[in-house]
Amino acid sequence: MSKRLTKSQFVAELAEKWGVSKKQASDMWDAMMSLLFAEVKRAGEVMLPGLGKLAKKHRAARQGRNPATGATIQIPAKTVLKFAVGKAAKESLL
Repeated sequence: MSKRLTKSQFVAELAEKWGVSKKQASDMWDAMMSLLFAEVKRAGEVMLPGLGKLAKKHRAARQGRNPATGATIQIPAKTVLKFAVGKAAKESLL
């Protein structure tokens, strides 16, 4: 099994494929991430065609259990970020 791609390796691959410098590819990647995060914050979700959907999800408060002591604890409500893989991505990878 090979190691996963680091950000610098990913940016280097993008720079080569796009025919731009690594600095330009890194700036484009950072701009895309900023755009995605801003859109999720504004609209609650963003579709990435061919890949999937990034969305905010509200988790309700719930009861939990401390595994060390067995004591019941209250887990507070919070908002989390979820990613759902799209059908096209699943079909191409599986």
